[in-house]
Amino acid sequence: MTSDSLWEMPNEDKDDTYLAKLLVQVNNQFEVAAKNYWDLHRWSVENPGQFWSQVWDDGEFIGSKGADPDHYYRAGEDFISSAFFTDAKINVAENLLAKGSPEHIAIVSIREDGHREEISWAKLRIQVAATAAAMEAAGVVTGDRVVAWAPNIAEVMIYSLAALSIGAVTSTASPDFAASAVLDRFSQIEPKLLLAGPSYVYGGKSFHRDEVLKEIIEGLPSLIKTIVIGQSNIGVESFESWIEPFLGSAPHFQNLDFNHPGFVLFSSGTTGKPKCITHSAAGILLKDYSEQRYHLDIKPGDKVFFFTTCGWMMWNWLLYVLASGATIVLYDGSPVHPHSGRLIDLIDEEKLTFFGLSAKLIDTYSKEQLEISKTHDLSSLRTIGSTGSVLSPESFDFIYQDFKRDVHLVSMSGGTDICGCFLAGVPTLPVHRGELQAPCLGMAVAVFNSQGSKAAENQKGELVCTLPFPSKPLGFWGDVDNHKYRAAYFEGFPNVWTHGDFASQSGTGGFTLYGRSDATLNSKGVRIGTAEIYRVVESFLEITESMAVSQDWENDTRVLLFVTLKSGTVLTPELITAIKVALRTQASPRHVPDLIIATPELPRTKSNKLVELAVTDVINGRTVRNVDSLANPLALEWFKQFGNAEAGF
Repeated sequence: MTSDSLWEMPNEDKDDTYLAKLLVQVNNQFEVAAKNYWDLHRWSVENPGQFWSQVWDDGEFIGSKGADPDHYYRAGEDFISSAFFTDAKINVAENLLAKGSPEHIAIVSIREDGHREEISWAKLRIQVAATAAAMEAAGVVTGDRVVAWAPNIAEVMIYSLAALSIGAVTSTASPDFAASAVLDRFSQIEPKLLLAGPSYVYGGKSFHRDEVLKEIIEGLPSLIKTIVIGQSNIGVESFESWIEPFLGSAPHFQNLDFNHPGFVLFSSGTTGKPKCITHSAAGILLKDYSEQRYHLDIKPGDKVFFFTTCGWMMWNWLLYVLASGATIVLYDGSPVHPHSGRLIDLIDEEKLTFFGLSAKLIDTYSKEQLEISKTHDLSSLRTIGSTGSVLSPESFDFIYQDFKRDVHLVSMSGGTDICGCFLAGVPTLPVHRGELQAPCLGMAVAVFNSQGSKAAENQKGELVCTLPFPSKPLGFWGDVDNHKYRAAYFEGFPNVWTHGDFASQSGTGGFTLYGRSDATLNSKGVRIGTAEIYRVVESFLEITESMAVSQDWENDTRVLLFVTLKSGTVLTPELITAIKVALRTQASPRHVPDLIIATPELPRTKSNKLVELAVTDVINGRTVRNVDSLANPLALEWFKQFGNAEAGF
C-alpha cells in the first residue's frame, strides 16, 4: 500500500477479482497489451462495441447479440442517435432470474417493525411467472406502463420483474410521496396497473394512506386495475389474492429489442415538473452488471444491501444485482430507528458482503462518534458503497479509523439520468482520501474547462462524458424531437454529455466532486462548489447539516450559509467565528459566507437530497419550481423571511 493511500487490496487477492480476469481475457482475445486498469479503461472507450460485447459474454446473458459485430455499437450523427446492439434480442427478466440455485435465497426483505421474509430463487421464479400471467389476464401487453407506489419490499421487485418479462414498462415511487407528487409523475405515462402499498412504518410510527390512494386512483383515468400490498379499506384486491389463481403458470419471456423501454425514472422535479427519463432495460443490464462485476467484484452468493426507497434509482440498481447470482437484502423504514446504528446491525445479522448507504448517513455515524469496529464483528463485509452526495475526506477517515480498516470504500457518482455510475471503485487500485477512484469502464469521463477543453490536473470544471453508453436514456417520455433531452445534457458542450457536477481529476487518476454545478456559488468572481464549504462546516460536532446558497443583493450576490445544530447546541458568535476561520484556512477566503444562520430544518427531496435550488428560489423571492418533489415542503416557510429585503438580514 502506498504511503498516501487509505486502503489497497492485498496483491495475492487481486488476481482473483473479476477485473483482473477481464484484463487477461482482453489481452488474449483482442491482442491488447493492457498492463493496468488505466490501459484497460482506455481500450474500453476506444472500442465500445468490443467492450460491451465482452460484458454480455461475461454475463452469459440469454439472448442474441446479433450476427454483425459492427452493430454492437453504431455511432450516430450525435450522442443521442448512437445505438448499441441494434440487431439484438433479449429479455432482461429472464436473465435476472437465471443465475441462482433454486434452493438459495434471492431476496431478503426486512421491515422496521421486525418482519423478515426470505424468498428463494425457486419461489421468486414462481411468483414472477404468476404475476406476469395476472398482468396479461388483466389486459397488459408489451409496451404498456405499470406503476408502483409502495414500500421497499420484495413484492415490488416481483411486480417489476413480471412487467419486464412481458415487455411492460415499469415506474416506481415510495409511499411517502403525496398524491400530487405521484400524479405529477405517473399521469405523464398513463399506466394501466397500479401496485400500492399504502400502509408502512417509519421511525416507529405507522402510516395508513388509503385516502391518498383514492386520490391517486381518481387522478389516473388510464388505470384498469389497482392492487394493494396487504389490506386496504377501500375495497381493492390484495396482491396475494390477485396472483394466487395463476401460481404454477409457465414463465413468459417476451423476446425484445435491446432498446425496448423497460423503466421510466423521474428526475427529482426540483427545477420543474419531473422529467420522465425512459431507459432500455437491457441497456441498464449491461451498464449495472459491468459496475457490479468489475468495479465492485460482486459474486454469486454474495449478500448485497443498499439503503434506498422505491423512488430512487439505487432501487433499480439493486434489482439488477440478481444478474450476478447474489442475494439482495431490502430494508424498509427509518435508517436510524430505534437507534442510529440499526442498518449497521444488518451487516452482522445478514452477513452482508456489500453495504451501501448515502454519504449523509456516513456523516451521521461520524458525528455521533460511533466506534463501529468495536461494537460489531463485520467479518463478512468486503465493500462499503456510498452515493447520493459528495463523500467528504473526513468521512473516508471515519470509515478506515472507526468502521473497518480492511474494506474497499467505494464512493460512486452517477444518477437517475443513466441509472448507473460515471465514477466508481476499482478493487485493484488504492483508495485515496476524498477521491472517487476512477471512471467506470466504457465511460469516457473527463473534466472540461469553460472553453470545452480537458481541464488541467486538479483544475475544477464540469464533469462530462464524451462517448455514448448503453444506459443513456432512450429519451424523455412525450418529449417531441428530444428537445428536453438535448436541453438537459447537451447545451454546455456540443455532443458531449454535461452531467452538472463540479469536479477535478488528480494525478492519481481519481476524481474529486465539489457539488452540483447548477448550485455552484460565484463568490467574488470565483466558482465554488458547495461541497467544499460543507466538508469544512460539517466537521464541527455542533453542526448536523449545512446549506450554502446565493442571494441577489445590492446589485451583486452574497452567500448565506444555513446550518442545523445538534440538539442542545446554540449558534454562538464564537462558533460563527470558528466556522469562518476554518473556512478561510482550510478552503479559502472566498469560501467564507456573508452570513451564517441557524435554521430548524433544511428542505430535502424524497430520496433525502438537500435542495439548494428551492432555498435559492425562496430567498430571492422567486416561486419554487416543484414543491411536490420535497419530503418536507413546510421547511421552506421559514426561509421566506430572507426574501424580504426590508427584513435587514
